[in-house]
Amino acid sequence: MIGLQGRVTGRIGPGLVGEVIVQVRGGAEAFLAYPVTPGERMETGTQIVVVEYQAPRTVYVAAAFG
Repeated sequence: MIGLQGRVTGRIGPGLVGEVIVQVRGGAEAFLAYPVTPGERMETGTQIVVVEYQAPRTVYVAAAFG
């Protein structure tokens, strides 16, 4: 999971549990998402990279370009 890229489908920010879609296991799957940098905001459509994975469905992400 770590290092995979995806996109934000539910806004990520302080006090929010966001959602991302990541290409994994030959398909696309949704994960609950938090920013790796506390307080960072990511809007829907932002390209992300997975920095940390907590099974079964939670990831910590950073902006892929930025």
